[in-house]
Amino acid sequence: MSLHVFLYGGRVSTTLATVPAPAPAAPAPGRRTRVLALAEARWALASLLAFLAALPLDLGSAPAWTYGPLYAFAYAAGGWEPALEGLRALRGKTLDVDLLMIVAALGAASIGQVLDGALLIVIFATSGALEALATARTADSVRGLLDLAPTTATRVRDGREETVPTAALAVGDTVLVRPGERIGADGTVLDGAGEVDQATITGESVPVLKRPGDDVFAGTVNGTGALRVRVGRDPADSVIARIVTLVEEASRTKAPTQLFIEKIEQRYAVGVVAATLAVFGIPLAFGADLTDALLRAMTFMIVASPCAVVLATMPPLLSAIANAGRHGVLVKSAVAMERLGAIDTAALDKTGTLTEGAPEVTAVRPVSAPGTAPRLDADGLLALAASAEYPSEHPLARAIVSAARGRNLPIAAARDFAASPGRGVTALVDGHRVHVGRADTPEGAETTVRVTRDGVLLGTLALTDRLRADAAPATAALTALTGTAPALLTGDHPAAAARVAEATGITDVRADLLPEDKVEAVREGERAGRKVLFVGDGVNDAPALAAAHAGVAMGRAGSDLALEAADAVVVRDELTAVPAVVRLSRRARRLVLQNLVVAGAFITVLVLWDLIGHLPLPLGVAGHEGSTVLVGLNGLRLLRESAWRQE
Repeated sequence: MSLHVFLYGGRVSTTLATVPAPAPAAPAPGRRTRVLALAEARWALASLLAFLAALPLDLGSAPAWTYGPLYAFAYAAGGWEPALEGLRALRGKTLDVDLLMIVAALGAASIGQVLDGALLIVIFATSGALEALATARTADSVRGLLDLAPTTATRVRDGREETVPTAALAVGDTVLVRPGERIGADGTVLDGAGEVDQATITGESVPVLKRPGDDVFAGTVNGTGALRVRVGRDPADSVIARIVTLVEEASRTKAPTQLFIEKIEQRYAVGVVAATLAVFGIPLAFGADLTDALLRAMTFMIVASPCAVVLATMPPLLSAIANAGRHGVLVKSAVAMERLGAIDTAALDKTGTLTEGAPEVTAVRPVSAPGTAPRLDADGLLALAASAEYPSEHPLARAIVSAARGRNLPIAAARDFAASPGRGVTALVDGHRVHVGRADTPEGAETTVRVTRDGVLLGTLALTDRLRADAAPATAALTALTGTAPALLTGDHPAAAARVAEATGITDVRADLLPEDKVEAVREGERAGRKVLFVGDGVNDAPALAAAHAGVAMGRAGSDLALEAADAVVVRDELTAVPAVVRLSRRARRLVLQNLVVAGAFITVLVLWDLIGHLPLPLGVAGHEGSTVLVGLNGLRLLRESAWRQE
């Protein structure tokens, strides 16, 4: 698993809109772009190293020839790309803050403030490199998702089998899916029976028995039994392919925020440039000294620089990101941290989010003939079932064996073990034929397993998906933060969803949802004017994570795409960390507002002083840097442990 964190200074990007559609020549799925493979990262690193080498020489009063070339290299390495982009924008009759920052840096250097200008260059170069890395990693993740669907399939025609690319399959073709293989296309089972793990699509915690007439999805795994499947949908339109499309579309819905920021940048840049020219040109037209006019204009450029405004935003958000990281929550960007604090509605996945995504034995029920005692007590029944299931790799079998071990029960050796899809397992245990299999009719939210010995029913075991210990406290905390109880959005069946909802105090329950249904539920809230937080973990949750105002992925068992699509990842799988990071984000937003007021006040006073009176350059620099330090220290308060724990 790889995660990325990127910041914004003059630029903001949280989009998949530029991600190209996967092609056959794409990099190997799952492969991650290396940081230094990006040209932007190499130039930013060079600029940073040159700046760090020059800084101690400059502060140590070394001769200018020792650090001057290093500063010059930092300017060139970090500034050439934004300068080029700014010039291209000028050709299109637009002016952005990137170019303004380059001009401000050069202006600072022209009046001797070389260090200030170099620092500004380094900030913007680093921001651009991390933005490029974030985009590349997201593209890698989307390409890797398509690896869930196999590249080839076994097509059956006229009784003959042939291996063909899945892209060549057409609606109506019949494919053979053997045990352990991934299904190549969405379709319907024609013949055979098998237990299919489709958690990546529906979020169901245990494999689902598939018989003739049942639907199956591309990318899901056939665990047992051979299936003949009639292709019902073109592979390019499979559920997996639609998940990719949904993630891309949902990510593009965030673009208006970026467009709004670009408009603000444009107006600010034009205003500062126009004002700087006026500060220089008007006094000069009335006979002012050229050097004095230039000095006043450069002082204006420095004090009007948005560095303090940028740092007014970044320290609180970055401090909050660092604090959250110490507590097992990776927030991917300052933009994501802001968005988390703005949510007013929450929606939660079930399997792997409110539950642990693994079945556990919740009841052992021996049975007996009327008027007689049970043939085996609860421990004996569980030990017998575990002995028969021990050779199996099925999730239910692992849960039964785990339960027996948890009670320190003896597990006898089994012989002549056999597994039958949908029917369970059979084995000889202590000379008796033991059969353990799922009951035909599930009881409510439970999965019921029957245990027989020599054809005689001895009892049943009930298994359910284990609820997280902190599920109820987390939902209660989210309810307190948003004013409304979270909604439960799951692909699991209604009985299982209802059980989890009852245990966590959730009343809005929506079950049997496919990925697009979850997206629609999120967008329904957004259309109602709500800012929805979605918490999930699987591939099937990725579109909803991207569509929501803010998305949080549970990281321990989360899919790569879910981790990439989310704004934040809970690495330690502590669900109570979700409301905690929301609270932290809200504190960060309050500090951002405080800092913007302080930064704006400093800039206003210094600019008016320079325009109305005579602001000495050293005092202007001191005021500008002082305001930057002040807002920075204010933001760093969120690094304290109390900032996370505070209610």
